[in-house]
Amino acid sequence: MKFSSVITGSGAYIPGEIRRNSDFKDNAFYESSGVPLSTEIGVVIDKFKAITGISERRYAPEHINASDMAAAAGWQALSNSGLDPETLDQIVVAHNFGDVTYGTTQSQNVPTLASNVKHILGISRPECIAYDVLVGCPGWLHAVIQSHAWFSAGMAQKVLLIGAETLSRVIDVSDRDSMIFSDGAGAVVMEYKPATAGGAGILGCCAQTHSTEEADYINMGESYRQNGSNTLFIKMKGRKVYEYALKYVPAAMKACLDKSGIAIGEVKKILIHQANEKMDEEIIKRFYGLYDAVPPGDVMPMSIQWLGNSSVATIPTLYHLIRSNKLNGHSISKGDVILFASVGAGMNINAVCYRA
Repeated sequence: MKFSSVITGSGAYIPGEIRRNSDFKDNAFYESSGVPLSTEIGVVIDKFKAITGISERRYAPEHINASDMAAAAGWQALSNSGLDPETLDQIVVAHNFGDVTYGTTQSQNVPTLASNVKHILGISRPECIAYDVLVGCPGWLHAVIQSHAWFSAGMAQKVLLIGAETLSRVIDVSDRDSMIFSDGAGAVVMEYKPATAGGAGILGCCAQTHSTEEADYINMGESYRQNGSNTLFIKMKGRKVYEYALKYVPAAMKACLDKSGIAIGEVKKILIHQANEKMDEEIIKRFYGLYDAVPPGDVMPMSIQWLGNSSVATIPTLYHLIRSNKLNGHSISKGDVILFASVGAGMNINAVCYRA
């Protein structure tokens, strides 16, 4: 009997604390050299909005950590799937910084977020293993690919896959790039089920790592304000990341789609990691250009405008919003082909072709 890796439920935790672009008007931004920006702050914010598309983002409340958000999203996904939590074989949490207590920048990865989630959810079955995945922003999609491989090897049948991050707690407020980042969590339940006539499930995958001169395009560094502290914050070489993504991501997406045996015209939605609206639009344009085609106007749902870049939480949150009919103008129906794609620190790229 043939089996398929199928998403059976989804969930998300979207923090209620909204930080609008106007909330940054009193920030003192600096160049990486330590020199204050000479451009008027309003102009900086307007330019930021024009490039990234971000108008607002969400920050986690002071008393909420990444593992709390992960558990909330995971519980929603389990409820949505109707699966008994005690039948799970794995809980996998993708993140970058673990739990970061409000007011600090220290990553806490012991115990793992996945173990924390299992504890919070009250799952007692020892055979349900809990572990974390750290692959930059593509981490959640990497967990999907990894679980698909576990299924194929006969090592698991039911998994809870979560992406959670509190990036607001590791940003340098003197760096204009800090306006990109946000917090949140998204989750899905994925099961290995007998294949159906409609062919639902994962159709193909692709993953790449470029870590020669690209390795430090996203890294940890000291504050641009140069205040003598050795505290490290998330940093990004924006132009390098942009050029890298446009060069490699479209080709990786094509490799995934071709491996899946799917024609470009069959793709209903592309759910791509969102860090920059203009960059994503250009990636999609170049991807379709590889097939001498033009992207349909509704192929790429966007949430970056009001959620910002929540890293590993972006794609599962976006998927949940669409499946829950909470993203106007977008829906996913049975039989629709979805192409997931992500790019981020490492530098890592991955893509998954999936039939709903």
